[in-house]
Amino acid sequence: MPVKISEEEKTLYHQKVKQCQEKIEKIKSRENEFLQLAKDTPEEAAMVHLTLAEEMLNLALYFIEIDGISKDILNLRNEKALDEGRKSVYKCLSYLKNIVTDVVDAPFSEYGEKLAEISSYDAGHRYRLVEKTGETINLLKEACGTNSKWKWSFVELEGQYAAVAKNILDLKNVIVNTDPRSPHYEPTIRHLQRVKELLNHAANRYRERYEMSSNHVDDFQKGINFLASLRRIHVLTGDKDNAETVKKKHEVWSSKLNADIKNNKARGT
Repeated sequence: MPVKISEEEKTLYHQKVKQCQEKIEKIKSRENEFLQLAKDTPEEAAMVHLTLAEEMLNLALYFIEIDGISKDILNLRNEKALDEGRKSVYKCLSYLKNIVTDVVDAPFSEYGEKLAEISSYDAGHRYRLVEKTGETINLLKEACGTNSKWKWSFVELEGQYAAVAKNILDLKNVIVNTDPRSPHYEPTIRHLQRVKELLNHAANRYRERYEMSSNHVDDFQKGINFLASLRRIHVLTGDKDNAETVKKKHEVWSSKLNADIKNNKARGT
């Protein structure tokens, strides 16, 4: 049964949404200006893309706010606003991918040169950007609800986020920066811990999608790849116990995937 909306409610809704829309248009206008700046000054493009990534998170938050206004005043979820919010987060990750790639097992040599271009963006800024991205994704998921039509597509979004969060961490200097005497110690430790959590979460979510939705072996393989990346992080930081734990999990998952592939072939699927 359709929800009956009064004229008063419609007027109030449009008044409040108008304020968000004005801010959204300003961000979109700035986005075009920044894109032109990146094109005109390629040597500054990486830093500009960092700014754009943050702008896209702000954009997503305004779309989430519009959905909140819709729920509060009209008692309706605003699917269009949520879709725009989702697209904005993808754009944020896209701008970050331009710098550090979203390949979870990418060798440092493949993006180290690009990472050097954002050397002035210190450990604290990187960690805060990673945290803000995660918070925005969580707010978006919460707004969409547990039975959202985008439920399983969030697995891909979270996977890209985990990879970018790992790659924007200065792995070349991670040992130096995790020395308590380093001025970058606290944000690096927190960033490193968050990366470990995200890689493990992404691995579990890909396996979950494989078993509960897609049944595509590619999903299971992606989960295994995230485990491999997590193990390398543990090895890099000298965490032998967790490295061994993840290694065993990786072996169990790999055996399970190989068995599933054989069974599928035997069934002709």
